[in-house]
Amino acid sequence: MKKVRITAVRVARYDDLIEKYENPIQHACTVSEGQAWVADGWRKPEGFCDSAWDSVSPFVMTLAHGGEDLYEGWMKNPRSAMISCNDGFRPVSFLLEALDESAT
Repeated sequence: MKKVRITAVRVARYDDLIEKYENPIQHACTVSEGQAWVADGWRKPEGFCDSAWDSVSPFVMTLAHGGEDLYEGWMKNPRSAMISCNDGFRPVSFLLEALDESAT
């Protein structure tokens, strides 16, 4: 099993949707573009958002176990995936990349 790097490459915020539909919340997403984590195999990295993990974890699991060429050539790098979290108000796009380093 391999480690997988997770990098936030795009952070969006839809203030019009927040104002119209969302109740005020205490702890909104604090992910910044360029922020990165390394998943040790299928394990969620420390400090990684639980909600975002729900979205990316199946793809991390696949890449960690050697899966490649997801969706038949979707990505230029067959050992990667671009997955967004499920927050419709503050979506974050994450680049997942299988590393050559083995998980512990």
